[in-house]
Amino acid sequence: MMITADLVKRLRDMTGAGMMECKKALSETSGDIEKAVDALRKSGIAKAEKRADRAASQGRVDSYIHDGRLGVLVEINCETDFVARTDDFKALCKDIAMQAAAAGADYVRREEVPAERIARERDIYAAQMEGEKKPANIMEKILDGKVNKFYSEVCLLEQPFIKDDKKSVNDLVKETAARTGENIVVRRFVRFRLGAE
Repeated sequence: MMITADLVKRLRDMTGAGMMECKKALSETSGDIEKAVDALRKSGIAKAEKRADRAASQGRVDSYIHDGRLGVLVEINCETDFVARTDDFKALCKDIAMQAAAAGADYVRREEVPAERIARERDIYAAQMEGEKKPANIMEKILDGKVNKFYSEVCLLEQPFIKDDKKSVNDLVKETAARTGENIVVRRFVRFRLGAE
């Protein structure tokens, strides 16, 4: 299939990728625009993961307030103040603040969950499965699955994104990092609820 300038422009508008990257993705996918979008997303996320060790000392503190009764502050960092001022980065900050308000996470990432809390959850899950007659290795896999589900409930980055539950908040961060070309880190958040201690 011939790759036309209109097709390249359409893909650029959809993804924000460079003209040569779009042309290459369309060539590799025989002009299938949906497959080209997927290919660009995968390569962008791969590049973003390579940038993950770069210092992210700029960024924004953003907020979301719901009905004057619930408020969230988030700190999200990137590498440059130029990216911190872009609409793409600001939209990410707003989305993550809204996510933190709506989905009730306790931690940003799984590494922050105290070992005692994980052990307590494992004990509860093990007690729930006590009567089941399954091999030990299967029981261990089930326990691991339940703990991973627990992480997806209490860790902000592992939660399904409220606007598109087919991707996690971490996927959203990686996609924005791929588009901006910088490392993006969700540093911290705090939630305030009227009347709560």
